Amino acid sequence: MQIRTPAVAGMFYSGEKKELKKSINDCFLHKFGPGKIPPSDNKKKIFGVICPHAGYAYSGPIACHSFYEISSNLPELFIIVGPNHWGIGSSVATMKDSKWQTPLGEVEVDSETAEEISNITKIIEVDNFSHSREHSLEVQIPILQEISKKFRILPIVLINQSKEVAIQLGSAIANIARKKKVMIIGSSDFTHYEPNEFAHEQDAALIEPILKLDVDRFYDVLNKKDISACGYGAIASTMIACKELGATKGELLKYATSGDITGDTSSVVGYGSIIFT
Repeated sequence: MQIRTPAVAGMFYSGEKKELKKSINDCFLHKFGPGKIPPSDNKKKIFGVICPHAGYAYSGPIACHSFYEISSNLPELFIIVGPNHWGIGSSVATMKDSKWQTPLGEVEVDSETAEEISNITKIIEVDNFSHSREHSLEVQIPILQEISKKFRILPIVLINQSKEVAIQLGSAIANIARKKKVMIIGSSDFTHYEPNEFAHEQDAALIEPILKLDVDRFYDVLNKKDISACGYGAIASTMIACKELGATKGELLKYATSGDITGDTSSVVGYGSIIFT
């Protein structure tokens, strides 16, 4: 079995176990975080979440809102979808016969489900190389390891993030989620490298159709306003899967930018935590 070694440990999050555990704890208790340590007492049925994927110092507290909400009812499988920032490998890629290593231990990929989803729709290829350098999924893993002791992952990265791909992928994910206890995580940051006030305006416009589970409107706003959300296909496929599974709305738990956190508002990245219920 292949070991997928960390690509961004020591950069996006601490490469040392004790420091990493402390930083995740600090993210939950941060003033921009939920302010509480999991597990939550949430009784809502949550079908999926949207999480950011920057360094923990920037987006960790915002991401922890979603992780806190799902911590009361943990699944056996996390399906994590994100953009392929490097553009390497297959257009839409999952992987199998692999364990993901972090400073907190190893997490096994659900190889059987990887094969199953690649058979449901031909757009998904099994390609471990596509995942070798990508951080959008990796940064979710250590936080999951802190809230859940036993789980597997189905990682999926996207070069092609078109609406057509999102529709097929979302339906395939929903097909899997009907058979297993699953939580879907769509990994994306929002506006990139714009002034803080403008980022807030752009992202508010894009979040509105997400909360309404309106994928057509989502792509319309994305394109018309030229919003630089890196994982828009991951957001869209998560919306589609959750809607097919019975979600009726999204709920914005927290939005903030890197500028809100650091105080440097000249060129920021936007982060949002959203749950679908």
